[in-house]
Amino acid sequence: MYGDSSAFPWFGDTAWELFHRLNLSDACRYFQKRASQRFTLIQAVLLPELNGLRTPNAYGDLPFIKQDPNQPNQAYFAFVDEVIRAANAAGLVMGLLPTWGDKVGRTHGDGPQIFNVDNARNYGEFLGRQYKDRQIIWILGGDRLVDDMEKKNIWRALAAGLRSSSPHLITFHPKGGDASISSSSSVFAADDPTIDFNMQQNGHRDDTGSWERIQADYLSFPVKPVVDGEPLYEDHPIAFQPEARGYSNAHDIRRFMYWDLFAGAFGHTYGHHSIWQMHREGPGVNFPVMSWVEALDAPGASDVQHARALLESRPFLTRVPEGSFIIPSSAPHSVPGRGTKRMVATRGQDWSYAMIYLPASRQFSVRAGQLAGSKLHVWCFNPRDGFCIDLGQIPKPEVLEITPPEAGENLDWIMVLDDANRGFKPPGQPVGAISELKPGEPVTLEMRSHLRLTAR
Repeated sequence: MYGDSSAFPWFGDTAWELFHRLNLSDACRYFQKRASQRFTLIQAVLLPELNGLRTPNAYGDLPFIKQDPNQPNQAYFAFVDEVIRAANAAGLVMGLLPTWGDKVGRTHGDGPQIFNVDNARNYGEFLGRQYKDRQIIWILGGDRLVDDMEKKNIWRALAAGLRSSSPHLITFHPKGGDASISSSSSVFAADDPTIDFNMQQNGHRDDTGSWERIQADYLSFPVKPVVDGEPLYEDHPIAFQPEARGYSNAHDIRRFMYWDLFAGAFGHTYGHHSIWQMHREGPGVNFPVMSWVEALDAPGASDVQHARALLESRPFLTRVPEGSFIIPSSAPHSVPGRGTKRMVATRGQDWSYAMIYLPASRQFSVRAGQLAGSKLHVWCFNPRDGFCIDLGQIPKPEVLEITPPEAGENLDWIMVLDDANRGFKPPGQPVGAISELKPGEPVTLEMRSHLRLTAR
């Protein structure tokens, strides 16, 4: 929520090395592009993972004098302030990590641990004072385990320092990518005041059940909102195995985005493998395939704005996940979808609408009788371009069988079923918009003829 109680739509991008590798001009170029794509938040690290204590930023400045958190280098943090100002001026909130996790607790191959309880609190107080008037959200953690009380107490001390001088929300970016460990900030108990909302990291596999992890946090008590802060990046070697598994694509990225959003996440963070590291040329980290400038136009980044437009075209703050709406197949591991083809649904709390995400174009059925009203207005929304097909109004059946258009295992769609009496605008069109037309390709007769609804 913003200060005026309006909804803040968290649609973030991952730019971990932003302060370390870009100058102000490049940062502004990046912000303007992401703002035009309707992102709302940028995640970046003040003490980055890639030798951020010893390798200076674009202006030759290191964050600390003698790597001492009690001696911040004002030139470095003044540049950070300029970058945050530029992001805010572009309409973007900064999701700031005070440090990457290796500076708090060492694991094999990490750099020096420089924080303890005392200097972590001092550093938090310094950051809170420095940026108290900026539009930011603090993100503790940074992809490392919190597996002993010393580490947990250091993070708590850093949070206490921030709270003593900063009015901003705090969350925690956890270690991820391994089902055997917790990939959620719920390593801090739900009633722990250290963090205000939960963050997941689902890592860089293509087969992780992110909807299960999101739902676990969504259902925890006391209730805290949850967001996926690091799913699979676009153009990333899947499971870090480029030869064996290949690279992710925009379809993979959309799957995670809608799985998370429809399972109960209040927003979503996108990432591109070249942009998190601000790669320019050479081998880079884990074999990036393009420069960060080229990656700005990756298709998965453009798809984020369609997800935002879709959710904002229906009541935003009363949307809930709905696992029982889709009717399971009699073959439990087949149609309508399991694993990477899993379908997920969300609905209005009052059952005034429902949305179903289909990673693959397969026939399926829903319990349409649960929806409000006597008539349904049915739409097919294309998450690849933001265009929708109007299927018109039908009497509400108890069960509705849907055959989506253009059959294909990597063609994803979103079916939207509205209570016709509510008069909602087309999906993806803002509430209150004057035009009834959606931008995008015209609907072809062939596409419309392949869409089929069967009432039962």
